[in-house]
Amino acid sequence: MRSAKDFFVPLAVGAPAPLREIPSRPSRAIHFFDPSNAKMAAKIPGMVGKVDVLLGNLEDAIKVENKEAARNGLVEIATSTDFGPTQLWTRLNALDSPWFLDDISTLVAKIGDKLDVVMIPKVQGAEDIHYVDRLLAQLEAKAGLTRPILVHAILETARGMANVEQICGASPRMQGISLGPADLAADRRMKTTRVGGGHPGYLVRADAAKNDADTYDIHGERAVFQQDLWHYTIARMVDACAMHGMFAYYGPFGDITDVVACEDQFRNAFLLGCVGTWTLHPKQIEIANRVFSPDPKEVEHAYEVVEAMGDGSGAVMVDGKMEDDASCKQCQVVVTLAEQLAEVDPELKEKYAQAKAAAQQKGA
Repeated sequence: MRSAKDFFVPLAVGAPAPLREIPSRPSRAIHFFDPSNAKMAAKIPGMVGKVDVLLGNLEDAIKVENKEAARNGLVEIATSTDFGPTQLWTRLNALDSPWFLDDISTLVAKIGDKLDVVMIPKVQGAEDIHYVDRLLAQLEAKAGLTRPILVHAILETARGMANVEQICGASPRMQGISLGPADLAADRRMKTTRVGGGHPGYLVRADAAKNDADTYDIHGERAVFQQDLWHYTIARMVDACAMHGMFAYYGPFGDITDVVACEDQFRNAFLLGCVGTWTLHPKQIEIANRVFSPDPKEVEHAYEVVEAMGDGSGAVMVDGKMEDDASCKQCQVVVTLAEQLAEVDPELKEKYAQAKAAAQQKGA
């Protein structure tokens, strides 16, 4: 059994020391792009600063004949682009694919100094992370990197779901986990062909009312409430990530045209504790940036509670509601996020500054 003392020792001689805490950086939208698509690649420099994470996709959606072109294209984009505040991630091919080893060895050697996170698809258990962890350490040492590249797992199988806690705790490199709803649905034998989002058949129905004959009219009009197919999965994923000091993300929402349902799904994930989501089309970036940023009114209330609580002990009344230590901690989550986003988003910086000033004025 490996000693806990060894957890933060580099897995290869000369590799950078593992991080003891995963950096909390804004990652509201992880925007996927195809590095083999010249038209799409040409737009990447112009997206820097407008999206928190740009992710060069090498796996699904990249045709077999384009795999090498996508890998080489990502190297070219990374070496020629100053990403500034925007993070650069990549989704590698699956561990059992014929491209994974070339993907990871090429990218770490050539652009490891620019690569923040590698996303690993279809992670089944801790053993997958252990393999990637050791391999990255060896490649980092060989490339002379001074900081570790972090690992992000995609939850796409029932086995991965059952092992989610072990996956989160497998390595100090673990940055986060994303929900992969399409593959997970297939592996679970769920009867939906949608990529994320709800399903009109997954519902609860109100009780039947009595008719004039004093019998229950089961075929009459009854209120219907659609349920969230992904509530359990996201909640468990959030708990596992929070337990290990990492971050949970919603994955893809496949219906690009239905921006209303997309926003609803993103907001559900945000409220449950996810910090961001994938975006597959530019129109989803604006939705993600808005939804995964706390509303200024919420920020104002959060600041007001934090100001009123002082040292955090006791209880106070704010706007007719009792606030105590627990609610102050809830508000502190909102305040911390608002302050992080204000550093990268000028528009939010102004709105949140106004919210803070309004809260301070109320408390004066």
